[in-house]
Amino acid sequence: MSVTTIGFDADDTLWHNERHFQLTQAHFAALLADHADPEHLMDRLLEAERRNIGHYGFGIKGFTLSMIETAIQVTEGRVPAGVIAEILDAGRDMLRHPVELLPGAEAAIAALEATHRLVLITKGDLLDQERKLAESGLGERFHAVEIVSEKTPETYARAFATHGHGPERALMVGNSMKSDVVPAIAAGAWGVFCPSEVEWALEAAPAPEGAARFRTIATLDELPRLVKDLG
Repeated sequence: MSVTTIGFDADDTLWHNERHFQLTQAHFAALLADHADPEHLMDRLLEAERRNIGHYGFGIKGFTLSMIETAIQVTEGRVPAGVIAEILDAGRDMLRHPVELLPGAEAAIAALEATHRLVLITKGDLLDQERKLAESGLGERFHAVEIVSEKTPETYARAFATHGHGPERALMVGNSMKSDVVPAIAAGAWGVFCPSEVEWALEAAPAPEGAARFRTIATLDELPRLVKDLG
């Protein structure tokens, strides 16, 4: 059962993403320095993000709304309008930030696109993900693009059945153990973990060390060799 379809995550697998969130969080902490220490503020923000994912989904817009909610909470409703305006500006700056490909991303896709069906499977805000894909220059090299609200075993089973020969002959590579690796393996595919420099706490999960279809690579440069070895 050779691999015929390869699924790629987008954010922090093909291009930088989480470090922009980290920089914005540092700015947010500076704005609220008179009301909460940075560690406490980040804990409150993470709680808000966890609460709000079901309402706003993943992405910059939900993150911005969570920052505003946290600012209101830690100031007991006294947050100045100027601070809210700066938070909104920070969110817009993130939405305008140029796409920066990660090392090995373009080379890996170039090496695999002629021999395998490539599918981008990413979650997040539809407009922002479409913008980043267009700016990345990689869009036309994928056979299909799936922008989903959540990544579950059912998501991967459907995507790989629709765009390939089913999950048994598919491989998913990404930086999130929780979203890219564990559910892909549960669907019957190979799950390849490619760690990023910064991990979002809500995407952390234990590695499926006992799973026969679990693999780890340091960078995407290693992916073509791994795919070849798997057959």
